[in-house]
Amino acid sequence: MAIYGSRQRRENSSFTLINTKHIFDPSPWAVGTRGAVRIEYHGAAYSGWQAQPHLATETVQEALEDALGKVANQPIRTYCAGRTDAGVHGVGQIAHFDDPVGRSSKAWVMGANSHLPPDIRVHWVHPVPSSFHARHSALWRRYRYVIANTPVRPAQLAHLVTWQRRDLDVAHMQAAAEVLIGEHDFSAFRAAQCQANSPVRHIYALDLHRWQDFILLDITANAFLHHMVRNIAGALMLIGTGYRPVSWLQELLDSRDRTIGADTASGAGLYLTAVGYPDEYELPDPPTGPSWLTGCL
Repeated sequence: MAIYGSRQRRENSSFTLINTKHIFDPSPWAVGTRGAVRIEYHGAAYSGWQAQPHLATETVQEALEDALGKVANQPIRTYCAGRTDAGVHGVGQIAHFDDPVGRSSKAWVMGANSHLPPDIRVHWVHPVPSSFHARHSALWRRYRYVIANTPVRPAQLAHLVTWQRRDLDVAHMQAAAEVLIGEHDFSAFRAAQCQANSPVRHIYALDLHRWQDFILLDITANAFLHHMVRNIAGALMLIGTGYRPVSWLQELLDSRDRTIGADTASGAGLYLTAVGYPDEYELPDPPTGPSWLTGCL
């Protein structure tokens, strides 16, 4: 799977569709087969992806594992590409699990969806080699941050976008964002509770554009620190409103000091849209989301 900049994806909106015959293939898998799963979810009702069994809170992972476990009639453990925060949405989240009973692709997709709540859906389950790992095999992750730049907060998009009533200068935001592209120490954009061993990440593409009343921020990197995208979005919005100059983002990056950065932007407008893997795994590209904005599921 190639790394696409968001401009390229807008100019060529086609994507690889997994054949529906494959999705609903009734042929049983061999016991122990590893399955890769694409999950879509509306994150507003969940305390993020990661299971938190010690807390009385709902997570996407727990809902998915419960549904898969009912298909298998025994517990299923999943591993994901990106552990999204509370309120963050998934378009192209990828997870994997090992089939303990020998179900088919059709059984996993239809069975899981019959047990999932309406705000979580499995789009496909694809058999992959045992070398595949949803997190460790990933080459890159892409997020999209959606900002409604309107005088009044949109009612119908509650929990789906971040709202900014002050007019944002997208050209200034893009000019500032250029300094983040490449490999850097992103300590200034890292949450205090981040558990990553290193603050160094490589951003491959960071693109902003205005589409009608929305500003879309598309960012692709090898991996992300906790709150990294939301902290970048918060800083860019300060620059877009004129509260900070374009040059400030370079100063912030160089400082490696989170305490002098912008407030962390809301998770409501953030979507995990795609994860890239080596071509050998033959996983389909998800459509560019969110679906309410692009019309693609």
